[in-house]
Formats: sequence, structure tokens, C-alpha cells
Amino acid sequence: MSKLSFFFPGQGSQSVGMMSGFGDNQVVRDTFVEASDVLGVDFWEMATVANEAINETSNTQPIMLTAGVATWRAWQAVSGKTPDVVAGHSLGEYSALVAAGALAFKDALPLVRYRAEVMQNAVPAGVGAMAAILGLDDDAVRAVCAEAALDEVLEAVNLNSPGQVVIAGNREAVERGMEIAKAKGAKRTLALPVSVPSHCALMKPAAARLADYLQNVVVVQPQIPVLHNADVMAYSESDKIKDALVRQLYSPVRWVETVQAVAAQGVSQSAECGPGKVLAGLTKRIKAELPCVALTSDAALTELNQTL
Repeated sequence: MSKLSFFFPGQGSQSVGMMSGFGDNQVVRDTFVEASDVLGVDFWEMATVANEAINETSNTQPIMLTAGVATWRAWQAVSGKTPDVVAGHSLGEYSALVAAGALAFKDALPLVRYRAEVMQNAVPAGVGAMAAILGLDDDAVRAVCAEAALDEVLEAVNLNSPGQVVIAGNREAVERGMEIAKAKGAKRTLALPVSVPSHCALMKPAAARLADYLQNVVVVQPQIPVLHNADVMAYSESDKIKDALVRQLYSPVRWVETVQAVAAQGVSQSAECGPGKVLAGLTKRIKAELPCVALTSDAALTELNQTL
């Protein structure tokens, strides 16, 4: 029997109308109601009616968690087939842990909202930035960061696919990095519309606060292996899972290695479980022979189930 993996998207894949492919799917709607009851925010309205609140970090993180879990539950209702391994991109790691049974959805919701708040508060507005560097390999981008940092923070933080690396750190250092990258032959540099420089050393204060919060969160052994962003490892012990989540805040998202590790386990089919098609696109660039379908509709769920 062929092996299956699920990838859960993170911040940046949110959009108004992102759940429209599921129509009136009751499982999806019930998941959004559950999230709204826990946090006191109407996330379904936020996901369906034009607004800017969806892009505020403290809303984006819980709504993306909810969308990923809703899609996962819809898949379970259609199929009942369990992936052999799961992973999530940054915030998506929390959706993966819920899907794997390691973290209760009702606990994950306030946890990711707290994560968003400590990330936002760790760096004053305007101090940090992120940018995508296209067309340079990982080592070349790391060299750019070392040259451009001077006395500030600048790191390669999202190793998304060959030739697509995101850098983060102090705003001026990011701007210098973009210029140096262009001089070294980058095809394109793109400042990202984010208020938080994720996955770099500027997030260490946020990580310390997250570690304190996690002490009171119940995490149990996952029923499905979850590959963590920080080290591309799967853990069964609660304290090691929590430590991986803390380290994730200030460590690079090693996505290329994650997809390669999944493929090395003999997985022959993967799926992006949540809104958008970002991870499906990255999977194609990282490992073209590993098909990845985006589960953005009831039809996509049915089609994947029939192909397995």
C-alpha cells in the first residue's frame, strides 16, 4: 500500500473566501464554530466577508490553525485514511500536532494566539522585516546575511525550496541583504508584508515566554509522526515536542529537508491540508516525483480518497 503524507500550511496562506471550496460542509462549519466559541471571535465571518482583520497576526494564527484542522476533519469524514507522516510549515506545525492527536484543538487555539502576541511584542513595530531571495542557493544567501548583518540580526530563516529562501532580522540589515543579494546575482528580492521577523534571533524573547506558557499545556505522544521545522525530527515525548516548538520560533524552517525526509520514507503521495496551494508548489520544486494535491475543496478530498 502506498504511503501518504500531509503538509499543513502556515501564515501567508490565509485569504477571505479560503474555505469556499467546502460549501456548507458541516464538519468544516462546526470546527469554525468551535474555534469561535473558544476565542470569542467569529472566525467564519472573518474567513468569508471582506476584511483586513484576517491579516492581523493575532487573528491569522488561530484562523489558519482552524482552517487546517477543519480540512483535516473533513478528510477524516470522507476517508478515515491516516497519513504515515505529517509536517507543518511554521504555524502549520501546530495544525499537524492537532491532527496527530498530540495537542487538543481547544488548547491549540489559545496557544497559537498567545504565540502570535509574544511574537508581535518581541520586536517594536518597524524594527524587523523579512524578504524573499529568489535565485540564490542556501549557502549563498547565508553568506549574504553574514556580510549584510554588520552588528544587527540577519538570518536565512525559511529554506522553502531550491532558489527560494526568506531572510529575516533588523529592517536595515534586511534592506542591505536585499541589495547585496541582487549584486551577487539574485533573480529577484521581495520585501514581505509582515510585521514580525519570524524564525530569527530577534524572536528569542518570544520563545522564552512561549516556553513558560507551554509548561501548562497538555501535549501527549502523537499517533502520527510529526516532523518538526527546527530539526526535521519526530518526537514522542511531551517535553521534546514542546522544546521543538520553542526552538522553532528562532530557528530556520527547514522545509526542503522536511520534504526530502518524507520522500526518503517511501511516501508516494502527499497533500496540502489547508487553504492555498503554497506547499503543493514547493513540494513540486523540491521533489518533482512526489505528487502533492491541495485539499482546498470537497471535490479535492473525494478525488484524493479515490486515488489511494
